[in-house]
Amino acid sequence: MLDPHACDRRSFMKLTGIATATALLSSAGGHPAHAAALTQAQRDKLTPEDILTMMKAGNERFRLGKESPHDYLAQQRASAKGQYPAAVILSCIDSRAPAETIMDLGIGDCFNARVAGNISNEDLLGSMEFACKLAGAKVVLVMGHTACGAIKGAIDNAQLGNLTGLLAKIRPAVQATRYEGDRSAKNPAFVDAVAKKNVELTMDEIHRRSTVLNDLEKSGAIKIAGAMYDIETAQVSFLA
Repeated sequence: MLDPHACDRRSFMKLTGIATATALLSSAGGHPAHAAALTQAQRDKLTPEDILTMMKAGNERFRLGKESPHDYLAQQRASAKGQYPAAVILSCIDSRAPAETIMDLGIGDCFNARVAGNISNEDLLGSMEFACKLAGAKVVLVMGHTACGAIKGAIDNAQLGNLTGLLAKIRPAVQATRYEGDRSAKNPAFVDAVAKKNVELTMDEIHRRSTVLNDLEKSGAIKIAGAMYDIETAQVSFLA
């Protein structure tokens, strides 16, 4: 019998009218085969809050080591003719924070934009506008993480080729972070406080610089949200 925790993602899908994650027995040998990618009709039944709930539940499964069984090849095949992701995630390039993995998502579930320090620029804003306005994603999630090297570099005013300009986009978060104590990159608590502020400022920038996304959120079609991933505890904390 499958561990009930492993079925949480499928149970959630059923509750929201999605049958794609229902376990089936394969005729080849009795192993569970799992339908894979979302269809447009299935994705469209979800609300932004449904999608955030799915992300939170997925991270809890990951954190407890109870991830859903994924057939990535089946997901690849199911999404090859078309994709209908539910969300777009703007996260850091840090190798320890792969968004799909830590929220127990599969191929076709989300668009994933990654850049050091999870900052936004015209190209990333355009990508997110495509994901939501044209491809139908309903959540924009900006996710930072603890012990972020880009944040440390911005605090230290590091200079290195094109990285210099990227870190300059993070520096306003350093200046805007209210913190009593050691405001250096050697202080993990300050680094994490700046990382959180950077997520908040990136969300503000999305609202300010993208009329497309701002209008979609005002209409209720999408939700722009923020989160922080703790690389020590594996927990994603969603910002209010």
